Amino acid sequence: MTVQPTEKQIVKAYELARERYAALGVDTDAALAQLSQIAISLHCWQGDDVGGFEDPDAELSGGIAVTGSYPGKARTAQELRQDLDVVYSLLPGDHRLNLHAIYLEADRKIARNEIRPEHFQGWVDWAKANNHGIDFNPTLFSHPLADDGFTLAHPDPGVRQFWIEHCIASREIGDFFGRELGTPCVTNVWIPDGYKDAPADRLAPRQRLMASLDQIFAKKLAHNLDAVEAKLFGIGSESYVVGSHEFYLGYAVSREDVLLCLDSGHFHPTESIADKISSVMLYVDELLLHISRGVRWDSDHVVTLNDDALAILQEVVRGGFLDRVHIGLDFFDASINRMAAWTIGARNVLKALLIALLEPADKLRELELSGDYTARLAYQEALKMMPFGAVWGYHCVQAGVPAGLGWLDVIKDYEANVLARRD
Repeated sequence: MTVQPTEKQIVKAYELARERYAALGVDTDAALAQLSQIAISLHCWQGDDVGGFEDPDAELSGGIAVTGSYPGKARTAQELRQDLDVVYSLLPGDHRLNLHAIYLEADRKIARNEIRPEHFQGWVDWAKANNHGIDFNPTLFSHPLADDGFTLAHPDPGVRQFWIEHCIASREIGDFFGRELGTPCVTNVWIPDGYKDAPADRLAPRQRLMASLDQIFAKKLAHNLDAVEAKLFGIGSESYVVGSHEFYLGYAVSREDVLLCLDSGHFHPTESIADKISSVMLYVDELLLHISRGVRWDSDHVVTLNDDALAILQEVVRGGFLDRVHIGLDFFDASINRMAAWTIGARNVLKALLIALLEPADKLRELELSGDYTARLAYQEALKMMPFGAVWGYHCVQAGVPAGLGWLDVIKDYEANVLARRD
């Protein structure tokens, strides 16, 4: 068992931290009140290695790869929801679920262009009972009609139509989620389309993709928000990706009510999406963030509290974008306990948000506008030594979740009593 601070110790530490932040002009109580209202969308696919329940024998394809074989992955929707319940209990605040189309529940195999809201009723019932919103994704990979690396940009109109119908059906399901749960569903479209080697024609696939998207988004839905997600390259599309950042930025800007999705693992390893946020928010109404940790390539590692994650959330807070940005996680690691991966990643995103909320934003802007860059740097460096951990611990206590490593004891106990019994 891990050694945990007592509630009295946590409260005392918070009181001292509150005084130190107050000296900088920061109201920690106000920061925590704001943090408690932010919902993170947890990705269902971390719990079962992106397998889903469409076909238990299907193999991953379309640029998707999961490494590791840690025991105890969820085999059914019921097991996945059970695992998620434990993870949510370790996070302060009320949070969302990001669901893929292959996580449907049916007593027979359903073609992807025939999925309907009734195939996700179990998820809605669970979400209602636990105060979760649901976001959604059509699944345009791990399917025979995606094996050649093309879907919505496919040169065969029949294949293209199949995927168009799948995305239309997914939007209807997203609208169903939003209507039933009373909170809009963000339905995000990502496709694997691209070439391993240099193409002879870069234009035609993008023309086909644009036409496909226009068909998919033609019907206005009251409870669904549409998003499109770019990628720099992928496995099997190293030389050319149809849905590039430039393509989707242009599409989102030129089409009404289409959100742009920025995935932190979908750009060059030395390129941060933090710098893009303030630019794209000048042109799009809302933004979807998928936060992961790329290492050398889009390897979707568990989010850690590193400079990249902090910079992303600082930009969201500093720009005043919290009411226009949807924050989700997107990684899959089967080399460690899957539930611990969820918990570590989600808690780190919340910690990064807290650090950003604890900045003396007005003071930093004042120094910058006055040209006092020396003081600006001094303040930025001093903030790194501020006791945000004491504020985080108090936030956890107030929410009734473990403040320190106590969450790990919960996960280890669950692993011994539940996960170890799964084949």
